[in-house]
Amino acid sequence: MAISTTLQRAIDLVTKATEKDRNKNYEDALMLYESGIEYFLHALKYEINGDKAKDSVRNRCSQYLERAEKLKDYLKNKKNKKKLIKSGESNSKNNDKKNNCAEDETDSEKKLQSKLKDAIVVEKPCVKWTDIAGLEGAKEALKEAVILPIKFPHLFTGKRIPWKGILLFGPPGTGKSYLAKAVATEANNSTFFSVSSSDLVSKWLGESEKLVKNLFELARHHKPSIIFIDEVDSLCSSRSDNESESARRIKTEFLVQMQGVGTNNEGILVLGATNIPWVLDAAIRRRFEKRIYIPLPAEHARLEMLKQNLGNTYHRLTEKDLKQLAAKTEGYSGADISIVVRDALMQPVRKVQTATHFKKVSGRGRTNPKVRVNDLLTPCSPTSPGAIKMSFMDVPSDKLLEPAVTTNDMLRSLATSKPTVNEEDMQKLKKFTLDFGQDG
Repeated sequence: MAISTTLQRAIDLVTKATEKDRNKNYEDALMLYESGIEYFLHALKYEINGDKAKDSVRNRCSQYLERAEKLKDYLKNKKNKKKLIKSGESNSKNNDKKNNCAEDETDSEKKLQSKLKDAIVVEKPCVKWTDIAGLEGAKEALKEAVILPIKFPHLFTGKRIPWKGILLFGPPGTGKSYLAKAVATEANNSTFFSVSSSDLVSKWLGESEKLVKNLFELARHHKPSIIFIDEVDSLCSSRSDNESESARRIKTEFLVQMQGVGTNNEGILVLGATNIPWVLDAAIRRRFEKRIYIPLPAEHARLEMLKQNLGNTYHRLTEKDLKQLAAKTEGYSGADISIVVRDALMQPVRKVQTATHFKKVSGRGRTNPKVRVNDLLTPCSPTSPGAIKMSFMDVPSDKLLEPAVTTNDMLRSLATSKPTVNEEDMQKLKKFTLDFGQDG
């Protein structure tokens, strides 16, 4: 049987690694071993058929993995002039190795915890509950799980204990991460950890699960703590026979730490967010005791979002206009509405850029908007009374008065900006809510 390109590449890499290893060029050897192992794993997953062939490749892969780990340990201890311990040496040397490994383990944990400390949110995001339009059910559940236990700890004694895991799921752009920012702001006395899969996944064998363990140890040390994991599905998807051993070990460690066996997880809340909750492993799903659906915004929430995104920008939209626009944005997420408004806010800028004529008007002052200023210039049509032929480059920077945002600007942007959520995903989310969740 012909050897696949991927497998041949793996063999070439480990052959070069072995040569570098013999010449005591350990750093290059380690890099080549790791690259070769990646190719072996890819070949195992996608290209090699037959149990005997797979077993043979697995055995070779295990040998190279073991050698790579030894080289990694040696390179870490190189500064202390510790030599690599070869197989077959005396038991006394093996005992020395165990002691050295214990010291390295302590140093390694300190480095991992130092890396994870970057995930602690020191500056609060300044997002209040009132900044979030709608989602009353989700806000109440988070207050119940986070704010009340911190403010009134005596309420949660005996059998009444706060929730330890909350999953926020729903279409993209509906405010799941925004809710987490509000939690970070409102939970003044707690430590907020914001982590993603990149913070917890490492290329080094065994380091990813150590990162997960150290994350929870840091949270216990700084409790009350909130661990927010955005896109939690990237870490905790359903386990299968085809996944890599490292991915399975991360999930296992995550399950153990969330369960809190042999440890005290009191005062720790794990807050997860995902757009595709149906891919989560069943065991992970069980550990998120509250599963809250964050739906697309209702009409009254969309109206509030339109107002918030407009802010104090100069516009001529009435309450009636905004209500009509809110009705027209059925099926849009909060992020979609934000994009529509941002595009509409750019329409006056485009009018300035393409204008060939300007006219003098009085308008709001730049330093004090309450004071009206004369001789400002605003774009106009060539036939408008008082039109002066000029481009925006000829207008002094302190004399420009941009046109107001109008209903037509909003409708034009609405026509070109489509909702990002499709019906197929909505049906899956509704089914998951019906089976496992609760409406937010």
